[in-house]
Amino acid sequence: MELIFLGTSSGSPTKSRNVSGLALRKSGARPWILVDCGEGTQHRLLHTPLSLSRLQTICITHVHGDHCYGLPGLLASAAMAGRRAPLTIIGPAALQGWLEATQEATHLTLGYPLHFIDVAALAGRQDWVVAEGFNITVLPLSHRVPSFGYEFVETGQPCKLDVDRLKADNIEPGPLWGRLQRGERVTLADGRVIDGRDYLLALWAPRKVIICGDNDNPALIAERAGSVDVLVHEATFTQAIANKLGTGPQHSSAMSIAQCAAEASVPNLILTHFSPRYKDGGAGLTIKDIEQEAGHYYGGILFLARDLDVFHLDRSGGLSRR
Repeated sequence: MELIFLGTSSGSPTKSRNVSGLALRKSGARPWILVDCGEGTQHRLLHTPLSLSRLQTICITHVHGDHCYGLPGLLASAAMAGRRAPLTIIGPAALQGWLEATQEATHLTLGYPLHFIDVAALAGRQDWVVAEGFNITVLPLSHRVPSFGYEFVETGQPCKLDVDRLKADNIEPGPLWGRLQRGERVTLADGRVIDGRDYLLALWAPRKVIICGDNDNPALIAERAGSVDVLVHEATFTQAIANKLGTGPQHSSAMSIAQCAAEASVPNLILTHFSPRYKDGGAGLTIKDIEQEAGHYYGGILFLARDLDVFHLDRSGGLSRR
């Protein structure tokens, strides 16, 4: 599984960081999912192997501009590139009206259908949205406007036959095993009807990733975060700056998300959405300050994302930056 960061700044871009955008796909697969689409996202995509024709789902965490102002341009570019396949957008309901108004005002004809799903309608539900390679569920967060996180659970892993169960059920080896391997329903000589899917074992456990929007209360995700392989979360400020600014911005500090991740035993934590006041080096506040604060409270595998970073999550849940 791959996570490709298209923007890691908050609020406004810097010389080295664009605003929020993140691509998710299975390693080597062509279909992909976009989480948030700040202004300039489509330009960042030009530096990746990702194709707008293979984009299958866009998940928008909330309506603040640094997370969605890039949508009209990206959709228009997909149309100009000849896209015809439907595209699903999951996000706040207001996005649909905004995009429709933009299309009307700018005489934009997409040439492909958009399928909108109101993210608020999914919050708190146990069912999921099915995308190629993933099931998607929603986590409500806390911010100045309704904000959400998305949990992606891998589907479609290759399987092998559960030979021990077959033997225990007195199903002898033979041609039927091949049909069961394909997940077919078969009728045995003794009249029993069995479903091949009941006799399949995935070669590895489904990998899980949570990608959060803006959120000042990491405790909201603690229960779900304990079962994921990777948590991607904002760390807009260090705690000292968060204290100075007060509760108005409603963002997480490096300390608050690191403490939550440690308590939930999250194995891999990627921090992003850094305030532009933190420079990549030099004097004054730097990204290193955020990294040091998070590392003081969290002892797992920690990364601070940079634009165009590609992270690989292997089958055993190991995370590496390429």
